[in-house]
Amino acid sequence: MDLNLLFNIANIFVLPFWALIIFLPNWSITQKIMKSYLIFVPLIFLYIYLFIISLNPESIATLSNPQLLDLAKVFSEPVVTFAGWVHFLVLDLFLGRYIYWQGQNEKIWTIHSLILCLFAGPMGFLSHIITRTIQTKFMSKNETQLT
Repeated sequence: MDLNLLFNIANIFVLPFWALIIFLPNWSITQKIMKSYLIFVPLIFLYIYLFIISLNPESIATLSNPQLLDLAKVFSEPVVTFAGWVHFLVLDLFLGRYIYWQGQNEKIWTIHSLILCLFAGPMGFLSHIITRTIQTKFMSKNETQLT
């Protein structure tokens, strides 16, 4: 199958999940979908396929002893870049799912962190950590003052 087509399908595949957790977080369908790990399986299989077809003596040597310039050379191959991109898609969505569930369980405001996570996973996670810390301290102070 054409790698460009697979690339576009992979990118589009994750968007409904992101839309659900960002725009409809309290909807019962969103909660049901996000309880399952099955949403990750198609992308994991795609990753495995891309990983396997990208293996060659040069990539194996680079992965076994990574050096920045060697990694840059290996990642200049479209199939390796695509595998890396799918890796990002899976892990960012997994992280977004974590942020979503922590927000649901602890009543934390998450929309800004999820949007950041969609585009830059670690920054979205940091945003969530900061928001959770501020909200938890603010809420606990209010609860203490009320009692």
